[in-house]
Amino acid sequence: LGTTGPLLIQSTNLIEQLAHFVRERVPERTVHAKGAGAHGYFEVTTPTAMNYSTARVFDTVGKRTPVTGRFSTIAGNLGNPDSVRDLRGLAFKLRTEDGILDWPFLNHPVFWLRDPAKFPHFIHSQKRNPQTNLLDHNNFWDYLSANNESIYQVMRTMSDLGTPYGFRHMNGFSGNTFRAVKADGSWVYIKTSAYTDQGIKNNTNDEAIVQAGVNPDFGVQDLFEAIEVGNYPSWTIYWQILTPQEAENFKYNVFDLTKEWLPEDVPLQEIGRITLVQNPLNHFSEVEQIGFDPAQMPNGLEPTEDPTLQARLFAYADAQRYRTGINHKQLPINCPLNPVANFLRDGAMSFNNQGKRPNFWSQQDMLNLEVRPYNDDNHTIWVGGAVKYVSTPTEQDFELPRIFWNSLSEQDQNNLIYNVIWHMGQASDIEIRTKQCRIFQHVNETLGQTIAKGVNVTL
Repeated sequence: LGTTGPLLIQSTNLIEQLAHFVRERVPERTVHAKGAGAHGYFEVTTPTAMNYSTARVFDTVGKRTPVTGRFSTIAGNLGNPDSVRDLRGLAFKLRTEDGILDWPFLNHPVFWLRDPAKFPHFIHSQKRNPQTNLLDHNNFWDYLSANNESIYQVMRTMSDLGTPYGFRHMNGFSGNTFRAVKADGSWVYIKTSAYTDQGIKNNTNDEAIVQAGVNPDFGVQDLFEAIEVGNYPSWTIYWQILTPQEAENFKYNVFDLTKEWLPEDVPLQEIGRITLVQNPLNHFSEVEQIGFDPAQMPNGLEPTEDPTLQARLFAYADAQRYRTGINHKQLPINCPLNPVANFLRDGAMSFNNQGKRPNFWSQQDMLNLEVRPYNDDNHTIWVGGAVKYVSTPTEQDFELPRIFWNSLSEQDQNNLIYNVIWHMGQASDIEIRTKQCRIFQHVNETLGQTIAKGVNVTL
């Protein structure tokens, strides 16, 4: 054809490159889209966990288990600045000898809701307006002003805790309540938390805005560069523990995700430490494709009836089925260290299809099933009937916000007020601003009146 001839469809290299190029993205996460990650280990530092759980990951002080961690903003999309006012995710995947243990945490001990049916509504209110495709302050405050149980999370997010300095200087909390189970079947309720060993460090509202403009990827860069020079970040892991009797008499419903177990009420008990020591070699393979699922836990750890946890037990894995496929747990970053034997076969991109073993419960080639180490038939007793609606606001929803407000220094109180006025002042709907100001007023008169004055509302 010569050097000036036509380009033919037989140019396989060109066709392969073009075809792959337009397919090289997976759908971004609906929440937690922007993030960073690293590898390291979890080390048992005390015998506390082994005293309450049969999980072998905790059975020896000094034992180390490989971990991959991912840190993220939540509401924004993949191009989101790392410094925006938002919650943050801290998720850890422990590759234990008994399979995967996923710890998906947030940097606050509570959440905006306790009724999982509200979650899509809440997230939609934080996302872009369906007409303008812009972030909408009316939508943001519309949801919050109509759902009083959100006020504790509102106040925490509108404080400087809402704008962490990167990813290394924030704590993580399970939020949901789980169970730790002993060999004899006895159990306790637990909440797990990860306290940063680097110390808490936050931006002010103005600092966060500047950082978003100067370096929107600051959190990703800060984590990578710290590990690269050997400044390995770590988090001390704690359990808070309640017996079933203590939980029944506790001042809050232990399954209410809008309520914190204050350390002065339920002490923190150290169980271990996570240290991150290795950056990913390939961000897509090791950070973008990683998926977390709170349903993944070894024997010795169990879920509870916590309504939002029950929803998460389905939703987290299903999000990954959509993003990276039905066989996402076969990906190297997601699969356990130990061999897998189950009846999940075929489907797109199955590269560990378990050979010739029957794909049903067969008498010809029996699975060597692990014996259940305890009987959990009666792990919990329903004290009341199942309910359809768990969001009825009560006066109890304002106790923790008042404690939080009174715990802030004068400067931190002023920053919270300034942040709310700056943010809610951009909501044009006077009725929405008025409703939210009345909620703040119910927490504290000075708080409500000062914010109302700042956003031109009369209470």
